[in-house]
Amino acid sequence: MSVTPAFERARSEGRAALVGYLPAGFPDVPGAVDALHVMVDAGCDVIEIGLPYSDPVMDGPTIQAAAQQALEGGCRTADVLRTVEAVAATGTPTLVMTYWNPVERYGVERFAADLAGAGGAGLITPDITPDYGAEWIAAADAHDLDKVFLVAPSSTDERVTMTTAACRGFVYATAVMGVTGARTTTSDLAGPLVSRTKALSPAGAYLPVGVGLGVSTGDQAAETAAHADGVIVGSAFVRTLLEAGGDRQAGLAALRTLTADLADGVRRARVAG
Repeated sequence: MSVTPAFERARSEGRAALVGYLPAGFPDVPGAVDALHVMVDAGCDVIEIGLPYSDPVMDGPTIQAAAQQALEGGCRTADVLRTVEAVAATGTPTLVMTYWNPVERYGVERFAADLAGAGGAGLITPDITPDYGAEWIAAADAHDLDKVFLVAPSSTDERVTMTTAACRGFVYATAVMGVTGARTTTSDLAGPLVSRTKALSPAGAYLPVGVGLGVSTGDQAAETAAHADGVIVGSAFVRTLLEAGGDRQAGLAALRTLTADLADGVRRARVAG
């Protein structure tokens, strides 16, 4: 199940897609499934499930704390795949976001086969680029999985061109330099990066650009949706559950409120192009 239909549906409605991220196993494996179901029910068009990893170099303190809790709770790759299966069963395209080492250790071909078998849409790989991802690209193509690579404000035109040519599903534009984390303002780098990425994407094909890193409110989602095909939110969802502590029902209620606010935000501005 590719993410493409979800982006196309949002585009037909004149809005951006809302992409929500949460690590598997946080606050525990069943709790993550419950939380992700709430996010789907409240308006997420696409789901990213994080694979908890012990050395999350791109993640800020919020996601690091959640991943550490998941690891300490015993969450493993098999649990991530079970979580994918539970969320994909809702009909919502579900991707895994992971550093490369766990995939390599699991076995690249085996991971692709098991992800496809769980109903997953594909993989977001923040720490490998297409020129170093030949093994994953081959395995993903063999199992009809989306391949989502990242571009950043610092990416050269040559690298953006190479990256968009290798992507399937969407391109992940990291609009803020540095680690992940919710911010009080959105980056003024997002608009130019999206425009440049679209200009350098393969001609004749619709390749959505999703913007991530920093969005935490409906107003910020609306601002980002004015130029992006997808608004990616992670740390704000994680922080909502962290702040609820051990009160699961309060956490899920707050998560529903946040998701609804963000879903409203992506509907406020028509997306150009």
